Amino acid sequence: MKHAACQIDKAYTIADIDPKLYGSFIEHLGRAVYSGIYEPTHSRADEQGFRQDVLELVRELSVPIVRYPGGNFVSGYRWTDGIGPIDARPKRLDYAWLSVEPNHIGIDEFVDWCKKANTQVMAAVNLGTGTPQDAGYMMEYCNHPAGTYWSDLRRKNGHKEPHAIKTWCLGNEMDGPWQTGALSAAAYGEKAREAAKIMKWIDPSVELVCCGSSSPLLDSYPEWDRIVLEHTYEQVDYISMHRYYENEDSVENFLTSYIDMDEFIKTVAATADYAKAKTRSKKTMKISFDEWNVWYIQKQVRFPWMEAPPILEDQYSLLDALVFGGMLCTLLNNADRVKMACLAQLVNVIAPIFTEKGGRVLKQAIYYPFQQVSTYGRGKSLKTLTKADCINTPDRGMVPAMQTAASYNDEDGSISVFVLNCEMTEDTEFTIDLRSFGKVEMVEHSILAGPDLFAKNTFEHPLAVVPKNEIPVVGTTVFQIVLPKLSWHVFRFFVIK
Repeated sequence: MKHAACQIDKAYTIADIDPKLYGSFIEHLGRAVYSGIYEPTHSRADEQGFRQDVLELVRELSVPIVRYPGGNFVSGYRWTDGIGPIDARPKRLDYAWLSVEPNHIGIDEFVDWCKKANTQVMAAVNLGTGTPQDAGYMMEYCNHPAGTYWSDLRRKNGHKEPHAIKTWCLGNEMDGPWQTGALSAAAYGEKAREAAKIMKWIDPSVELVCCGSSSPLLDSYPEWDRIVLEHTYEQVDYISMHRYYENEDSVENFLTSYIDMDEFIKTVAATADYAKAKTRSKKTMKISFDEWNVWYIQKQVRFPWMEAPPILEDQYSLLDALVFGGMLCTLLNNADRVKMACLAQLVNVIAPIFTEKGGRVLKQAIYYPFQQVSTYGRGKSLKTLTKADCINTPDRGMVPAMQTAASYNDEDGSISVFVLNCEMTEDTEFTIDLRSFGKVEMVEHSILAGPDLFAKNTFEHPLAVVPKNEIPVVGTTVFQIVLPKLSWHVFRFFVIK
């Protein structure tokens, strides 16, 4: 049996955890919107056509903010196509996903959906084919109270009160050669700066996210981030990061994707700090990791010029859920810089929630770790001092076989410890040392594991991959638990007063 130990001291605080760390993403892509969140003919559709079965599962995830409407889609999107009477809205070709967009859902409807889902909107403006003035008009439509053309048009369209959207993305992945209207770093930086100026003139209370490098695999990384921030540092509040992982050639590499994710975050933070020094700024740039997930990009299939084609509908396995848990730990461990993140995406498209058109809804394997960390990973992020044996990976060499993260909520005295055990051959005797908290009680131990790493939830077998609750270990300060090989764990404790 292997051995590992984790010591957690309540004085070793990384940062307060911003609830927006557990955001998500709905793009006009595939079936994310149509037959995802919106299906007027469904038996459980509400008066606006939103699927209530999907809304119930979204609310269970406690998602605080949802990015919309893209993504690659936004770089060719006319937001005005999605307002006004639905039967008068135009159908358009979507260049990003080679689809036909009917525009039955737009910003007004999405704001309504977010209210029903108990979440907020993170809106994106088009800086591909769009202009800074277009971005200003959208801001005016959404956030200005009344008395102007665009604000009065919103009122005419049925929304008397402003939408009051407080978080906005200045375009999407503008360094990507796949992006409609892709730009050089300097050209994008200038365009984003001018859009930001207009948007903050209209509503000074908003926070803005500029586009960072689309991927660390592009030649533009990380020079893109430096140049963009030197143009926009005082106008924006976040720089974005996007990263996806897939099981390409090695389970060991895939399991330890969290290491690459951590290095990516630290490089972007360092680049932002350089821009801070270069611009003589007094503020520290926050990071919005507003696209992350497991995504089998190599298996992507397209269905050109269909409405809501069934694309990017990855079916997630136990192995995917383990990797996903490790990435959640990385976000928590970087809570000092990553203040917002968006799981991409939320429904049907590389998503934790999957629907049948006209039928059932399913929780995918990745739903569970996301729900657990979103629910319990609140308060303060704590530094975990973990010692574990190593596993050998083809790309990273010998790396620790365990990824850990912890949170402490001093309001209710709860401690949550999250553990990914990457050990592939043996179980691990694991010690959790919480003596700095005084006496504590373990109240929950949830485990996600199983004999088949590639088991998946399906409509025929919806409970193939679900967490199981173990009997909590008795103790007061130090706890010893045997962790099965290749497993994800959530431990819950309360301080005894």
